[in-house]
Amino acid sequence: MTQINTVNSPYSRAVIKRTVEFNSLQAQRVMHRSFEKLKQSLFSLSVILRIIADDESEIEKIDAYIDEQFNSVESDVATEQARLRKVLEDNGIEDLAGYSKPSTYSIEIDTPRAHTFLRLISQLDNLMLLIDTAWLCGEFDDKQKKNATFQWQQRLIKLSGRIIALEKRARIAATKKGKDEEVKSQAPVDTSETDSEVAAAAEEADSEVPPLAEAV
Repeated sequence: MTQINTVNSPYSRAVIKRTVEFNSLQAQRVMHRSFEKLKQSLFSLSVILRIIADDESEIEKIDAYIDEQFNSVESDVATEQARLRKVLEDNGIEDLAGYSKPSTYSIEIDTPRAHTFLRLISQLDNLMLLIDTAWLCGEFDDKQKKNATFQWQQRLIKLSGRIIALEKRARIAATKKGKDEEVKSQAPVDTSETDSEVAAAAEEADSEVPPLAEAV
């Protein structure tokens, strides 16, 4: 079992401890590479925005932006799941694939959106099951399978990158407003190493300037 640790905080946090299992390589990669960094960014954002926002409407705009990012991925994954189930049904395929090396994780949930991201990883895992089944039954060729699994894995990696980039912008805004020390005391910087793919996704998102960057 893999233990996912919560970054130290000067305060006692409300957390829900869970044990989860993911079967596909892609869901395991997202869990290993993204979950902890994204979770910390979500918590830090919830703290920083309360410190730097001039009014509640600024926070609401950023919340809406984040929700839009999550909802877009969730909707697209659900649509693709439905399409693949129809492919399997139309071809009389009822038995789904199994996996040789599932991984179990012991985690702590400390924000509602961390729970949502965990649900997205579970949905990704289910989607990979449908793709792998279609491939094993000859409905996908090797190239189609490789492209599809990579594409959906990267959707979640890039989602993580956008949120991490947004946290970075919020910290920059805090420094400009002279609230850097207050932010650091309540939401310490996560100094653990960031996976290279996640870091690249965050850099790409930052260079594109997220639509609500002005609000922070």
